Amino acid sequence: MRFLSTVVLFFVFCIGAPSFSQELSTVVPVQDSIRSGFSLVVNDQRVQQALAGIEARENETVQEQIRLTEIPAPPFKEEVRAAYYLQLMRARGMDDAHIDDEGNVVAVRKGSGNGPTFLIAAHLDTVFPEGVDTTVELRGGRYYAPGIGDDTRGLAAMLSLIDALNETGIETVADIMFVANVGEEGRGDLRGIKAIFRDYPNIDGFVSIDGVRLRRITTGGTGSRRFEFRFSGPGGHSFGAFGLASAIHAMGRTISKIAEFETPQFPKTTFTVGTVSGGTSVNSIAADAVFALDMRSNDHDELAKLEERAKAAAIEAVAEENARWRNGEISVEFVLIGDRPVGLTPPQSPLVQVAALAFSEIGIEAAELGISSTDSNVPMSLGIPAVTIAGGGSGGGAHSPDEWFSPENSHAGPQVALLIALSMAGISGTSPALLLERTP
Repeated sequence: MRFLSTVVLFFVFCIGAPSFSQELSTVVPVQDSIRSGFSLVVNDQRVQQALAGIEARENETVQEQIRLTEIPAPPFKEEVRAAYYLQLMRARGMDDAHIDDEGNVVAVRKGSGNGPTFLIAAHLDTVFPEGVDTTVELRGGRYYAPGIGDDTRGLAAMLSLIDALNETGIETVADIMFVANVGEEGRGDLRGIKAIFRDYPNIDGFVSIDGVRLRRITTGGTGSRRFEFRFSGPGGHSFGAFGLASAIHAMGRTISKIAEFETPQFPKTTFTVGTVSGGTSVNSIAADAVFALDMRSNDHDELAKLEERAKAAAIEAVAEENARWRNGEISVEFVLIGDRPVGLTPPQSPLVQVAALAFSEIGIEAAELGISSTDSNVPMSLGIPAVTIAGGGSGGGAHSPDEWFSPENSHAGPQVALLIALSMAGISGTSPALLLERTP
């Protein structure tokens, strides 16, 4: 196989914000046939019109982003924003748009037939609970509001992409499915995208549009396992029943053991006890105690080993607590509350090649291949080509009340998404679908 050119990128191993990263020089090989197909797309006059249209309507895209932000979408309560997004889909001629049983907004733009199915998604939910004020304020050229970037920017970029297709009348070879999904954040545990791939097994490729700062292509999925460790026992009065084993003491012993764990930097593997609770009062021997443990890794085997160690530490700690006192009746239960699979789309994948070419075509510099925890984890774990890109613009403070967005070159986000979608889906009479149909 001969390659005409390569696109040099960096592979950044990180989770969320890059508090730690290890950069490894790597090369994404661009195959002749991929470059040829991409060129056919870019040189189509309708595509150039579509790209120009995206830039021309960017102000309205940002205004829609603001309207979406001001509709709260707390975890597990995304239905109001979903209902509004459904209206936006139908207003764009997507008559089959509907809300599925999980709460996802789903619509399909049919291709010419006999082609693959390509999915583009952005998530509806935020990390913020009910009651948080999501009113958008403009200060110093920046828009401030919880969730203004993550992920109403992705939702708005997806609408801009649909508008571009509609305005130019481009017919694709592949069907393109558009999904505004629930449950990407926190304890949502990717439930929206998990439901999509359960209910639509014929999906052949996937792009998630998530957040701002279009600076990398996420091609790896950091896996996570999250548990509540629940300790229970008889409990009693702190003075009168002194000598009983304590659920909180057993929990503390466990946390102390876990805190001493050492994990590899590569593949990056992490853990944290995020929350603790339990007990009745200051003068009671605790009958119950709970902590929530988050474990993550870029490697499936390392994640499994970490989980085994944590559970063993808890069992050992309970035995020590029970042995310490005359009435040792503490037990521990492990309750799974989150399971995000590890995944990877290799640089040789046509999807990654096309994404790299699209970044270059739009003039995005310093692109990176990254690993993170996104909706792409699900298809990656199933062997389905998937990447996550940002929606464009600048921003910061994600997951905080001071989250902000600035529309600096923000039209580049939907432009990149458009080029990826059209290259993978193909344009009828112009270019083939570079996305391959998977064999059943």
